[in-house]
Amino acid sequence: MKNIVSKNEITKLNKPKSGSHKGDNGSLFIIGGSKKYHGALLLAATIASKIVDLVYIFSDSENYGVIKKLKPKLFEFITISRIDIPEYIIKSDVVLAGPGLGTSAKERKLLNALLKKFPQKKFVLDADALKIVDMSLLNKNHIITPHHKEFEILFGLKATELNVRKMAKRFGCIIVLKGKKDIIASPTPKLVKFNITGNQGMTKGGTGDVLAGLIAALACTNDLFLSACAGPYLNGAAADKLLKKVSYNYSASDIVAEIPKLL
Repeated sequence: MKNIVSKNEITKLNKPKSGSHKGDNGSLFIIGGSKKYHGALLLAATIASKIVDLVYIFSDSENYGVIKKLKPKLFEFITISRIDIPEYIIKSDVVLAGPGLGTSAKERKLLNALLKKFPQKKFVLDADALKIVDMSLLNKNHIITPHHKEFEILFGLKATELNVRKMAKRFGCIIVLKGKKDIIASPTPKLVKFNITGNQGMTKGGTGDVLAGLIAALACTNDLFLSACAGPYLNGAAADKLLKKVSYNYSASDIVAEIPKLL
């Protein structure tokens, strides 16, 4: 089928080279999590830690107690203080902002200040980040990952293929519209792909956080559009494998565990 994401995209993904060292295969900075929504951050960080060498995390101070409790269960991330954010953004290949972040004025100010200060840095914006982003700051180095309702709120338009194409071109960013059929649109008008992996078991909370962490991790060492296509494919294909094993009785954490097997 024309323009359908396939295994071909997965074969194009970079693999760690023999003789490479820590940091050579990707560093990701995640801004997200809160006392109420710490699970979103954990899911994104967990899948990312399976793909990249280093995962840095900044979370609101009210979430530090939760992170402290989580650290014995997830060793593969480094917690960063607010003052050190610019330093670690420079060190990182990609910044993922949004999973469980919150939408207060403080988060709004932080996100948009970083987008303005680092226009050449790759950013993946998901979930709460889509509610507070200054749209005028979006550019070719950014991927946004709205579901249908988020798209309609963000752009004031119905979430149709035509509108996804138009908004990707207008704002100069890559849009991954999540749905039964994912639409991945580049600012280049004719560069649009569709992903059809996945099933209705993915309506459970956390699957979007896994996708955001996956896309961002892949983008650390791969082209942005390739990462935006491969992420939904792998996320959905993992869910399809689980469907055969346990029907619809799987969780976002189960998807995290299945993705490395697919890769």
